[in-house]
Formats: sequence, C-alpha cells, structure tokens
Amino acid sequence: MERDFEGRIALVTGASRGIGYQIAKQLGERGAHVIALARTVGGLEDLDDEIKAAGGQTTLVPLDLMDFDALDRLGAAIYERWKKLDILVGNAGMLGVLSPIGHISPKDFEKVVAVNVTANWRLIRSLDPLLRQSDAGRALFLTSVQAQTRTAFWGLQSISKSAVEAMAKTWANESLQTAMKINLADPGPTRTGLRAKAMPGESPDNLPAPSEVAEELLDLIKTDVFRTGALYDRVSGEWMDLR
Repeated sequence: MERDFEGRIALVTGASRGIGYQIAKQLGERGAHVIALARTVGGLEDLDDEIKAAGGQTTLVPLDLMDFDALDRLGAAIYERWKKLDILVGNAGMLGVLSPIGHISPKDFEKVVAVNVTANWRLIRSLDPLLRQSDAGRALFLTSVQAQTRTAFWGLQSISKSAVEAMAKTWANESLQTAMKINLADPGPTRTGLRAKAMPGESPDNLPAPSEVAEELLDLIKTDVFRTGALYDRVSGEWMDLR
C-alpha cells in the first residue's frame, strides 16, 4: 500500500465506526500517526488492532465531544508530544430527530448543536496553532446535502451543518496567508448506521461502503491539495466554492 501520509500527524473524530473509522484506518495504513477520537472504546481498540497489524501507529482518545474542557486540553497534549498537527478530520456528527422545527425539544436541539457545531469550534480553537506549525496543515469537515437543500423535517441537520460550513469557510478565509488548507466534503449516502437510522427503508446494498468513501476523501487532505474554503460533493465529484 502507498505510504503517502508517512510521518503526518492526523486527528480524526468519530473514529470508532463508519467513515471516520475507515479514514483513520487508511491514514494509519498509509503512514500517518493517527490520533483517533471517539466515545466508543471497543471501536477504538479494534481500529488500533487493525492499524498496528498494518505496521502503523495510533494514539487513542476515548472522549465525548461534549466534554469541551477536554477538547481544550487536547491541543496542549498534542503540542507537548509532537509540537504540531498536520491533519484534522472533523467527521463526528449527530443526526438528531427528524421533526418539524417547532416540535424539536430544547434538549435535542442543544445536543445536536453541541456535537455538530460547538465541538468543532472548540477543536478549531484548540488545534489552529498546531496546524499552523505544520508545513502543510490540512483540515476537512464532513457535511451533508441538507445544509444546502433545507429539506423539510431535517432542520437539525440543516441548521447544524450550515453552521459548520460557515465556520469552516470563515476559518479558511482567515488562514489564506498560511500553509493551511481548510475544506468540507459531503460524502453522500453511505452504508453507515447513521444512514440506516435516517432511512430505515433503504437497502444498504445500493450504497457505497465507508471504506470506498474514505479512500476518496483522503485525496482531499494530501499535501498537494491547494484549494481552500470549498466543498467537495463526492457523489458528483465536483467542488463548490462557498460564499
């Protein structure tokens, strides 16, 4: 397997399952030291076993993204060990309930915003100085089509992913004079548990596996990617520059 991420330090959130697991696994197999962050310890341990079997290295961070103080400490811990961060993949996210806007409970609204938006902001705040220390810092946040379509009953996804897109684009604009490149990707329908929850009647056999999607997304965080502040639509294979 190509070792095109050799020596890179990469942090992946939501790394215990689905697309995040596969991105972390493939980064590790291709030479990166993977800092894998997720709540599910068992999934992280499985990931660790697979990466080590391929000759790679991991640092496991069993952490709830709603533990904001811990996210603040994460940057200091990474700096103490490596002095920099080369790659950030903000993959973790929460679907929340599918419901009319006025029927969403405050608890559900606040939890989705906390995981999908606030946690990513805390990561940016904690890790921005480390990505600036890299010779080619790369950040990629996963989004969804609902940020663009505002589909009825998908308000929590539309609101939270729209906020993530605005935040990533703003950060990219603030980083134009640096070596950092910050983009978003819509992976499209994928054979994950999150997709099954949202679309219980859909046949998973018609959807790409997380490993296929992850392989494509890795191309967006290579050192030879010079586009920034844009969104990649995996289904169409096209880039969209965000306003």
